[in-house]
Amino acid sequence: MPARKAVTLNFWNRVSANARLRRLYHDGDSILLAVSGGPDSVVLLDYFAGQARSHRLKLHICHINHKLRGRLADADAAFVKKLGAGYGIETTILSADVKVLAKKSGAGIEHAARSARYGLLSRTALKKKCRLVATGHHSDDHAETVILNLLRGTEPKGLLGIPERRELCRRGRARVELIRPLLAVSRREIEGYIKVNALPSRKDHTNEDEHYARNWIRKTLLPLMLSKQPRLREHLAGLSAKLAPLLPR
Repeated sequence: MPARKAVTLNFWNRVSANARLRRLYHDGDSILLAVSGGPDSVVLLDYFAGQARSHRLKLHICHINHKLRGRLADADAAFVKKLGAGYGIETTILSADVKVLAKKSGAGIEHAARSARYGLLSRTALKKKCRLVATGHHSDDHAETVILNLLRGTEPKGLLGIPERRELCRRGRARVELIRPLLAVSRREIEGYIKVNALPSRKDHTNEDEHYARNWIRKTLLPLMLSKQPRLREHLAGLSAKLAPLLPR
């Protein structure tokens, strides 16, 4: 129990301190949580559920089924619905046929999925009157994105990686911002939080396929780079922070 409490409080303190520094959310905010069912989004949910009372947060969960994994995707949706009920948080389950959307647009699956996901999150946030949408991206995701952009060949703005906050959409006077509070922590810390708190989560087997460049970076390249420079995540995050004021998004 002491170890569990210590890990949890340390994690919360790190995320909250960065959120205050970056002014990611404020007392009384309405926040739409994007929850896939994977470890990152489950920890995001558990963190905000732990902050809700003291900060008077109004939380809503949104899960998007991309229709890419058949029954496994349906099981993910059912898992998130049950998870939301366990926390007593209203949950919206939506779906988008990404393969059809990709074919119609001529875009790749990854691009079509991202476009559909943020479009649905935007509409749901506006409908539920949420000022913020939160996703579970962490510091490894940021490092992977910067490295991926470098490998592909990028303009300088590609070195900005994943922003901690940006405007997602607006309709009239209503404006929704996207925030990523977990960029303050690493994948290893998230896995440690999941383990010590015995939180259930789902695993997406497509993340194991190294045919996709991002998966290869995650599973092979980044661990090799970290073995030579354990502070690589922090270095890349620092580089992005220094460049952000100089480069337009």
